[in-house]
Amino acid sequence: MRLAALIFLAGSILFAEDRFLDWMNHIAQQQLDRREAAVKAVQTVDQAEARKGKVRAKILDLIGGLPDYDGPLNARITGSLERPRYVIEKVIFESLPQYFVTANLYRPHEPGRYPGVLLPLGHWEEGKPAVEQIAANLALKGFVVLAYDPVGQGERLQAYDRRLRRSLGGGATDQHILAGAQSLLAGESFARYRIWDAKRALDYLVSRPEVDAAKIGCTGCSGGGTITTYISALDPRITVSAPACYMNTFQLLFAGETGDSEQSIPNFLSSGLDLADYVELFAPKPWLIASTVGDFFPLEGARHAYQEASDWYALYGAKDKIAWAIGPGGHGTPIEDREAIYGWMIRWLKAGMGTAKEEPIQLTPAFDLWASESGQVGGRDLNEIIREDFRRKQSAGTREDMLPAIRKSAALPGPAAVRVIVTGNPAVQSIAIETEPGLEISCTLYAPQTSGRKPAVLVVDGSPALLARLVERGNVVLALTPRNSPSAVERGLIGDWITNTRALMIGRNLPGMRVGDIERAVDFLASRQDVDAAAIRATAYGVPGVWLLMAAAIDSRITRVWLDGTPYSLRAALDNPLSRNLHDAVIPGFALHWDLSDLVESIRPREVIWSNPTDWMESVQPHLGGYLYRTHEEPDDRFLKQLLR
Repeated sequence: MRLAALIFLAGSILFAEDRFLDWMNHIAQQQLDRREAAVKAVQTVDQAEARKGKVRAKILDLIGGLPDYDGPLNARITGSLERPRYVIEKVIFESLPQYFVTANLYRPHEPGRYPGVLLPLGHWEEGKPAVEQIAANLALKGFVVLAYDPVGQGERLQAYDRRLRRSLGGGATDQHILAGAQSLLAGESFARYRIWDAKRALDYLVSRPEVDAAKIGCTGCSGGGTITTYISALDPRITVSAPACYMNTFQLLFAGETGDSEQSIPNFLSSGLDLADYVELFAPKPWLIASTVGDFFPLEGARHAYQEASDWYALYGAKDKIAWAIGPGGHGTPIEDREAIYGWMIRWLKAGMGTAKEEPIQLTPAFDLWASESGQVGGRDLNEIIREDFRRKQSAGTREDMLPAIRKSAALPGPAAVRVIVTGNPAVQSIAIETEPGLEISCTLYAPQTSGRKPAVLVVDGSPALLARLVERGNVVLALTPRNSPSAVERGLIGDWITNTRALMIGRNLPGMRVGDIERAVDFLASRQDVDAAAIRATAYGVPGVWLLMAAAIDSRITRVWLDGTPYSLRAALDNPLSRNLHDAVIPGFALHWDLSDLVESIRPREVIWSNPTDWMESVQPHLGGYLYRTHEEPDDRFLKQLLR
């Protein structure tokens, strides 16, 4: 039995209560099956080179391309630390104008020209000090090494509060996910900015007079393994690669340890790609996969990537240039893996001249490795870069183009199948609606036990008190719970980001699918004998109001809408580095052409009642024209009256 089948079975057992995740994973495995068949069909070098060209172009397209910028690095050395056999230089350079990168360059003490190694960081909050052991040992072995802080880490925290000396956005991963959601507004992947930083770091490394630009390696662990993988595959200046604790397959990762915004590229699986494609882009240059037995990037996934890549390298007669090192313990680079990496670099960049044995070094307090005076480099936050790029690409869209775009995101095939279960009182029914083949959503129906057709209200994320008041007024009320992943853990500002991340990878998106769920719920209400199909209203609180607006724009059966506490604009999410639950609302690229005001206009002359419009941090925005505002602790009566009239 092949790996994907075993994984799907295990995933079904592990997430038995998460039918939505099972449903998405089934789609993912089908896409991966098709990709695997396409890779196996490659039997010659010419076929391999043809696929590589298509894969490289597709990856660049999926991330939104790389920034179109060729300005100076404006690099400066702000200090240095002398060690007996090597020097650590503190460096600041510009990745983009006023967008600074902080780095440490490790070079042998003796003059000469040496091979270079780019060292991207994993998700260590402290940044570059976390790799001092590896960087210093490579310098001792005759390499010039550049270790740099990723955005959101070390000296590059986003939404930095100088009073607290920390980011208001949370840890490194959360900062990446926040920027990831904003990138999606512009139809891009956050990965493009991480790859660009690596490219600019490489530009600096090869500019150094001590570096032999024809001999460049790259290695990093975890998130650093991700960037090692990306930059090695996409930048031909890298000649030797050794990512650690990353190489795997989405056959295992999709329903498990799906990565953050740079590690999970939208449409990646639906485009016929998997992580081994990066290795195959690099072939036949030397590539080492480093793993650990207890990593949350599972060993079997690394084995799968290695075996596929080995077959690919064999086409080039280069099986000696692909290797797999396995160390003990959990996520990280134990000494066994570190020495394998040293040996790999020595073998291919120094003709095997040198020893891979690790030497003890003098470790340095993090603050002594700062390239900036304060420990935070300043300059522009990434969200300013994303907003600038968004505005450059922005263009007005038409209503005629907007509605098909929403319908495409909703993607509802065939008629709805409805299963009704009466629980106790016939006036309260649990409803299961098959919104797509193999996937059901849950609703609760409150049906007044009186004869004749009655007005109906669809409630998306409403309080029990609101439901009760609607029923008291003689309405058929359907409380909808759109599809979600109960196994997903929400946290901080980013909420249930992982569900949308998974959906995007298979070519879908969570907000669009929830629009489809609302459509199915309206189908159900309109089909009932006790409902007046000409009097279906709908209401939502918070971010779900965005889904409801989209649904009402494409479905004239929704005769009136009431939104409460819903963000007033998608584009407003770019106004600062922080947002709350943006992944629940963002359809990639939609906001480039339309905003929520365009949805309201498309719904007219049907009425949209909108109370207490907010920004993306849930703060009510005062004095906006066309909106209603609650007074202190005002009940719902005024708004309900307008909804139900």
